Amino acid sequence: MTTDDGAPKDASDDLDSIAALAEPNRRALYDFVTSRRDWVSREQAADAVGIRRGIAAHHLDRLAVDGLLETDYRHLSARRGPGSGRPAKVYRRSSVEFGVTLPPRHYDLAGQLLAEAADRARTEGTPIDEAIQRAARDEGHRIGETTKKSLGHRSSREVRRARVLDQLRSRGFEPEVLADGVTVLHNCPFHLLAEEHTELICGMNHCLLDGLLGEVEDTGLVARLEPEDGYCCVRLHPADSAKTSAPSPT
Repeated sequence: MTTDDGAPKDASDDLDSIAALAEPNRRALYDFVTSRRDWVSREQAADAVGIRRGIAAHHLDRLAVDGLLETDYRHLSARRGPGSGRPAKVYRRSSVEFGVTLPPRHYDLAGQLLAEAADRARTEGTPIDEAIQRAARDEGHRIGETTKKSLGHRSSREVRRARVLDQLRSRGFEPEVLADGVTVLHNCPFHLLAEEHTELICGMNHCLLDGLLGEVEDTGLVARLEPEDGYCCVRLHPADSAKTSAPSPT
């Protein structure tokens, strides 16, 4: 799931939604609605599960608020015009996809970037490693554009840094600013891929974060590849004290 600004929702948000299914009546109602593969009224759901209509309505609405069901209002009989009554509230399974991993992972984003790179390599003849770097950097720019929309024209460096960290946090990187100003990332959203294809995925990660910082501008941060067990391979250094490293891939 994503938020209105295009950022992935935190894992805790998806957990809260899925936790709604722990209540037995709610789970039974959800199972019935999804099994019908069509719009279901409160009365139909209540009868199927064997509970009162008011209780069914409460649970169905909770499932809708949590994003698990979507709603509409429809006439349930063929009768139309005067005397046909008001449309009934109906429910069906939401098209929103939920994925929960702990710690947070975003293999969907990795898949998107790799697919874009493969398509670019196929259609443009771009070497695959360069295509992956470009796809990741472009995604970083897109995230940066979203970040800038939440900033005023005179936002301070501290505010800009905070917004960047918010974006990283929402994507599962779990950033922490150390006493020396270096930001370490406690979690890699592409962990399993990085373990199997370290150079490829870490390079992709670096380009993603470098693109984000380049788009937001004036954060005073530089993304550096610094692999260390237990952390994401990238760290963010204050620009005036960043360690010397190889030039960023293009």
